Amino acid sequence: MESISEILSRELDRPLNHIENVINLLDEGNTIPFIARYRKELHGAMDDTALRTLEERLNYLRGLFERKETVKNSIAEQGKLTEELAAAIDAAETLAVLEDLYRPYKPKRRTRATMAKEKGLEPLALELFAQKPDCPAPEKLAEAYVDPEKGVETAADALAGASDIIAENISDDASIRAMLRELIGARGLLHSEAATEDDSVYRLYYDFTTALTRLQGHQILAVNRGEKEGFLKVSIELDRDQALQKVRRAVIRPGSAAMAFVRAACDDAYDRLIFPSMERETRNALTDTANEGAIKMFGLNLRPLLMQPPVKGKVTMGLDPGYRNGCKVAVVDGTGKVLDTAVVYPTFSEARKQEAIRTLSALIRKDGVAHIAIGNGTASRETEQMTVEMIEQLHGDVSYAIVNEAGASVYSASKLAAEEFPDYDVNLRSAVSIARRLQDPLAELVKIDPMAIGVGQYQHDMPQARLAETLDGVVEDCVNAVGVDINTASPALLQRVSGLNKTTAKNIVTYREENGAFLSRKAINKVPKLGPKAFQQCAGFLRVPESSQVLDNTAVHPESYAAAEKLLKLCGYTLEDVKAGSIRELKARVAACGTDKAAEECGVGVPTLNDIISELLKPGRDPRDELPPVLLRKDVLEIKDLKPGMVLTGTVRNVIDFGAFVDIGVHQDGLVHVSRISNKFIRHPSEVLAVGDIVKVVVLDVDEKKHRISLSIKDVKEYES
Repeated sequence: MESISEILSRELDRPLNHIENVINLLDEGNTIPFIARYRKELHGAMDDTALRTLEERLNYLRGLFERKETVKNSIAEQGKLTEELAAAIDAAETLAVLEDLYRPYKPKRRTRATMAKEKGLEPLALELFAQKPDCPAPEKLAEAYVDPEKGVETAADALAGASDIIAENISDDASIRAMLRELIGARGLLHSEAATEDDSVYRLYYDFTTALTRLQGHQILAVNRGEKEGFLKVSIELDRDQALQKVRRAVIRPGSAAMAFVRAACDDAYDRLIFPSMERETRNALTDTANEGAIKMFGLNLRPLLMQPPVKGKVTMGLDPGYRNGCKVAVVDGTGKVLDTAVVYPTFSEARKQEAIRTLSALIRKDGVAHIAIGNGTASRETEQMTVEMIEQLHGDVSYAIVNEAGASVYSASKLAAEEFPDYDVNLRSAVSIARRLQDPLAELVKIDPMAIGVGQYQHDMPQARLAETLDGVVEDCVNAVGVDINTASPALLQRVSGLNKTTAKNIVTYREENGAFLSRKAINKVPKLGPKAFQQCAGFLRVPESSQVLDNTAVHPESYAAAEKLLKLCGYTLEDVKAGSIRELKARVAACGTDKAAEECGVGVPTLNDIISELLKPGRDPRDELPPVLLRKDVLEIKDLKPGMVLTGTVRNVIDFGAFVDIGVHQDGLVHVSRISNKFIRHPSEVLAVGDIVKVVVLDVDEKKHRISLSIKDVKEYES
């Protein structure tokens, strides 16, 4: 039997020693970001996504192997474990196959078959099911089992009980279930129909049938929700005659007087036991697959949203639009510190709008505002129009961006926000959050439950624990990829750093408040409850710009400082040269020396050496700075201004199974259907698009009444020419 390591090596197409090294590192308590960044030689430079896939599969296989032992022990206690059965259990590759094998031996609730066995009818059932050529007529055999004291009044009663036993045995046959599972997967259909005469958003599925092989994840989730809300009736369909033919072939032996009886029991088994069970299993499997796809898509969308380029060091005004309660305003400086707050009412009347413009203009001049961040929620369009009018009056000295405000209200009402802004109204806190989202999306969004950010589909229908686990992993990977300034980071950001948790993050902030800024990475060891293991895991991801040791402001791990200094010496440089930015020839000098030889002399592997070189060349670098900048605007369009054929620039806001939504500056996002994304065939929009991408689109169609905008990316060149 293959070991777990061997299975993972085969499935993931990775060398066995790499797999074993990762398993050992995980078991020793190392985090995925730490393993991905600082143990590349041990796993062949797998990235964090590949490592998380390995970890998930490892946990599944460990659960499967544990279940196998439980199943074997249970069957052995019944005295029914054979070598052949044990081998089949060991060879089971999925929990579904394993449970099929265990099904005949699994303790059951009281069924028609168990009641028949209690009446002593099992021998009759086994004799009939054997279908020997010399088997007497079933009615004649059944006469010997008539026993009124046991509740078997007639031969017909005996045969009915025997039929129930045979039907359950057929239903419990692992090979039959495997065969039908394959048939349903290949030939099954999903059908949904209206459960009510009321119109609803599920009207598309009021008479819907499609092959399971062609079913899309978003369709599965839609019919599930429609069924749950009482608008749809959903079923799995399979050609009954074709399925029964396969089942009959597996159990019926021609030439016996019991053949017709077994055939009838076979039909009963399929209709009453097997197909209803397989339908439930198929629906569950479809839902699991759709959930995994949606969770993966949510993670794919969340990553670029978190990694959006920050608009650093600029005074920013955050506007949280609203009608009845007005537009909440917060001005924050380049570090995110609140300078001013206000509430204006631009939607009440023209006079109140002009008053709002005067108030905001005064704040812009007073605080030196460079950018305005506008939340994309209720009254966003009116607020944007007011902002453009104000920018014109200010002669274009300010630019604005529409910011996804999903989760801002969740944050503003949270305990974390109350601790951060105890003196501010809940609504003003959300304006602060919107301003900071433009300045540093990652630092602000980590304060919000990832599920509230809203870059997925049907997220509230997902298994919440599984979704949270995946999204937390994405947040953790993003935070550690960027690195965190230990002297300015909030507890919410620090607790996402590898090796840290809520307690140690708060302890870091408390220590810095009581003792002043950290002046070196070594000083982190003084934080209460932050031990050697936690320091090892977190040190490389924490930046200390105030340190006299330049390496403390890089992703070079303290364990590699000696290697970095050896490398510099080998190439004729010093740490002072790194500070001065005068080591531009470092790569060329390493190449002249020989990368392998340099790595050997420095006592590290080539992957670690290359990482050290990158960090020395750009100390304190932010990987987000290399991405396309945020799209800042100074004018506004309305949906009525759009005409087919117009070519516009927009920002991808969400990527889903059937396309992508793009913000083109008209408040209503437009949809680029998957068929309009690329000239080459793609299975999913995520193959070419990600949240935050800046793209050119052409308007195909506009429906003002329904607020629908149809866009295309692949047709842009045709209209530009």
